Amino acid sequence: MSGPPGGEPGEPGEPGVVAAGGILTRPGRAGPEVLVVHRPRYDDWSFPKGKQDPGETAEQTARREVLEETGITVTLGPYLGVVRYRDHRDRPKVVHYWQMTPGPEPPAAPDDEVDRLLWCAPEAAARLLTYPHDRALLGRLEGHR
Repeated sequence: MSGPPGGEPGEPGEPGVVAAGGILTRPGRAGPEVLVVHRPRYDDWSFPKGKQDPGETAEQTARREVLEETGITVTLGPYLGVVRYRDHRDRPKVVHYWQMTPGPEPPAAPDDEVDRLLWCAPEAAARLLTYPHDRALLGRLEGHR
């Protein structure tokens, strides 16, 4: 597994947001499944992710954020690269993503940040995901192309 290259988002001198997360995958009855989450604050469907804390590596951020949003401990798999966009406050944002394998624990109960978790086929996820940059990540998954 390789990790993210160095670097910050945005234009020189422009503050940005660095985040990390992942696409959890598991075998399903009809083929591979991925986990998508619904965030009521934005009324969107996406992959679990969140902002990097000071002193934290992107890998640590990805594991922590997925655990906080889903209640699932993960093993990092292949690095899927970055997605760049402007956030809801118009700041440049870069999100590092990994393919992840879930641990055996049950998912977390819904809360104010994530109120629904859904395991589904990648094709169904592509129809459900709110943002094009999330849909594009599905094509990067190993073993799920």
